[in-house]
Amino acid sequence: MAYKDFVNANLVWTPDQLRERIGDQKDDDLIIVDTRPAPDFCAGHIEGAAHFDIYGYSLNDTRPEPLAAFISTLAYLMEIRGVDFGKSVVFYEHNSGFRAARGFWFLEYLGHEDVHILDGGVTAWRGAGFPLTREAWPMFGSAQDLGPKGGRRIVRTGFSKHLKDPLEDRLATAQHIVDHLQDPDVRIHDTRTDREYYGEHVRAARGGTVPGSVHLEWVNFIGPDGALKPAAELREILEGRGLTPDKEIIPLCQGGYRSAHAYMVYRLLNYPRVRNYLGSWKEWGDRVNLPIEVPRRRDT
Repeated sequence: MAYKDFVNANLVWTPDQLRERIGDQKDDDLIIVDTRPAPDFCAGHIEGAAHFDIYGYSLNDTRPEPLAAFISTLAYLMEIRGVDFGKSVVFYEHNSGFRAARGFWFLEYLGHEDVHILDGGVTAWRGAGFPLTREAWPMFGSAQDLGPKGGRRIVRTGFSKHLKDPLEDRLATAQHIVDHLQDPDVRIHDTRTDREYYGEHVRAARGGTVPGSVHLEWVNFIGPDGALKPAAELREILEGRGLTPDKEIIPLCQGGYRSAHAYMVYRLLNYPRVRNYLGSWKEWGDRVNLPIEVPRRRDT
């Protein structure tokens, strides 16, 4: 049986799977990225991991020119941590959270076919009895800077210089949503908190949500242990809200992080059409020409 009965179970790795792949020493074909804040990384991380706190690398304008600049910048930041096509990449944080999911979504959007997250993150890793270290592997600017082959090092690649065409059906722009607001085949999934959704916690020029959105906060996908819930539970939650596999699903949040987590869940369940809205509410709420609605709580 597949892990937690996920259709695309290989997108998430267990601590045992990652430990087995590392073997005696992580090689250059396995890239491990710790997406937690720097103090957490310094306090203890998986040996051989590169640090990249991905939170904050956001895009508030999904028109073509800003999007192209965002892709170029983030791809460069990935390459200096050893990311490239042809390498297995595993993102992790303290749990199965949205930082790791954001890295996962970005590489999938760029057409990377061997990208994963560590289910349960550092919490699960330590729970399995595996060690952490405070020693960071040195980073090299290129293969030419290396001494003898092999060793404990992270080597920059040329990832940003040979990117593939992005897979546009994994990204939603503001314009795509505008074009499909009245489309019964499309569901907008608002993954934010109740207070954000109801316009009580305003984090843009306007509060509220995209008209017709289905609200389901992303934390519902994670169990008490910090790992993802099994597939059967996830399907029940999603389909109970009308978020079914026959629809195109577009998750959104504030800046494309929590929505990337929902994207990952839909991929695990093999939903055929899912797009992460990268600009999310910060873009939509700030663009005063775009329509919004401010839902009312049922008890008011």
